Amino acid sequence: MATRNTAAILVLASATALAARAEEGISDNSFLVEEAYNQEAGVVQHIQTLMYMKETRAWAYSFTQEWPVPGMKHQVSYTIPAFEAPGASLGIGDVLVNYRYQALFDEHRAFSPRLSLVTPSGDYRKGQGADSWGYQVNLPLSLVVAPKLVTHWNLGATVLPDAREPGGAKARTTAFNYGASVIYLATDTFNWMLEVAGLGYQVVQPDGSTAARHSLIVNPGFRYAFNYRSGLQIVTGLSVPFEVSARPTGAGVFAYLSFEHPFK
Repeated sequence: MATRNTAAILVLASATALAARAEEGISDNSFLVEEAYNQEAGVVQHIQTLMYMKETRAWAYSFTQEWPVPGMKHQVSYTIPAFEAPGASLGIGDVLVNYRYQALFDEHRAFSPRLSLVTPSGDYRKGQGADSWGYQVNLPLSLVVAPKLVTHWNLGATVLPDAREPGGAKARTTAFNYGASVIYLATDTFNWMLEVAGLGYQVVQPDGSTAARHSLIVNPGFRYAFNYRSGLQIVTGLSVPFEVSARPTGAGVFAYLSFEHPFK
């Protein structure tokens, strides 16, 4: 599953085991909403996303790599975001280092709380980072509600004790994210998807105060999987995100690419 949220976008067994999961359908490959499935023992996943929003003319890219430690119960990963906004050069954002615990997993339910360390790797002067260590918590829940219908639910928060605005003023900021998705399993290798992801967050002002902001994105799309006898699974996806607000906003485009394969 990819460790991703709207803040990062606008501001991630053996070959036999992998093949068995692929035959059951695509999982662990959502776009804006986190699915609650950890990596199986012996399987690593590399995830790339690219998003462009017409309203802000901003590009956002992310790379996530997920590893079981050593099996499905525990998973570690990292997420590297990169941004290019109008008037600013392309740059790395604040990198996340993630741990997830598979607390529940059966045929119909999965729950895997995540704790992430936010590192001050982005340049706050260009709006690509907050220049503050912080932490993020997310609670992804996945439910199979029908043979071809799966839903995913997210609720989380991010705290940055010393976030900076581009001029250098500091303040403590808190963000709350939520999301839900419905995925229709048309075939074992093709799925229709509808995601809704929201974020309530604070922005540091030049005088050291904070201002509240909110973002809500609706993201319809699809994903397709290529399964190989070696155990390699490649998942591609495309969606059309658009922000819901008081005034009309232009739609964007979101592209997804994942490689999942055995490493032993």
